[in-house]
Amino acid sequence: MKNVEVAVPATLETFDEAGYLSLNPDVAKAVASRHFGSGLEHFRLYGHAEGRMQNDCEAVAAVRKAKLPQLRSVLRKDITHQWDGDVVNFLTDEVRAAARIVETENVSGNPYPPEVIALIESCPEGLVLDCGAGNRGTYYSNVANFEIVDYPSTDVLGVGEELPFTDGAFDGVISIAVLEHVRDPFRCASEIIRVLKPGGRLICYAPFQSTLHGYPHHYFNMSHQGLRSLFEDKLSIDDHLVLDSVLPIWNLSTLVSSWADGLPPSVRESFLEMSLRDIAVDPMTLIKEPFVRELPVEKNFELASGTVLFASKRG
Repeated sequence: MKNVEVAVPATLETFDEAGYLSLNPDVAKAVASRHFGSGLEHFRLYGHAEGRMQNDCEAVAAVRKAKLPQLRSVLRKDITHQWDGDVVNFLTDEVRAAARIVETENVSGNPYPPEVIALIESCPEGLVLDCGAGNRGTYYSNVANFEIVDYPSTDVLGVGEELPFTDGAFDGVISIAVLEHVRDPFRCASEIIRVLKPGGRLICYAPFQSTLHGYPHHYFNMSHQGLRSLFEDKLSIDDHLVLDSVLPIWNLSTLVSSWADGLPPSVRESFLEMSLRDIAVDPMTLIKEPFVRELPVEKNFELASGTVLFASKRG
């Protein structure tokens, strides 16, 4: 097993144009609009002082090349795909349309938590699927990074509802904050079970009391009982925990911060000066307060306890 850091400090001696632009989309946009002649020009003028990073494309390419034989051996041959260099793409126009995949500037990327690193390191000769990997900062030779976005760390492009891998292909599967973003989490969970080897292990994070966030869409949150129900009929549940990274404080802090950001300045300060005791009351007594009434529509949708849908059948 080998791993390399995808993002590394950019220096004048090691500067890589493609790596710099891929990690700094704001610079790439500025170069495309001809505000700068190149990424190097931006780096000389601003990026060096800002401590900008760049993707080490050559190091990732070398590890990916060594991984390819093992990865090819578990790819399904019955699904339409094409190779874009060393990245295999199962996202046909039809698949994109069915999954409602759209272009987005959102970048999903977080470091692996310790328990996930432990799973990866326990399979040095095997293969682990990172299902919905996002933009990973560390690239592993024994991890297949599966995504709908072609990040520098992406190995395979496709959708979770139809994983393009053979049955029992993986020693482990990682799904970190992904199931809320797929249109059919039941089918995605079934696919995860299908590609996991007998005895293979799954680590799955899913939100419950989480505010709206989209990469590019956010469809479903689930309780711990809901998450278990996706897997317990076919997998043995070894444990179910609330780890530090998903404690209630994360949602409380995010909720209050985002709420404050959505308020007009004249209301924001008085809202932030409220105590928890002021809020821990019957919500109906607060319904007419400015900090409740003056949130914009899009902020209400982001932070809503729920939404109400009205519909009628066509024809």
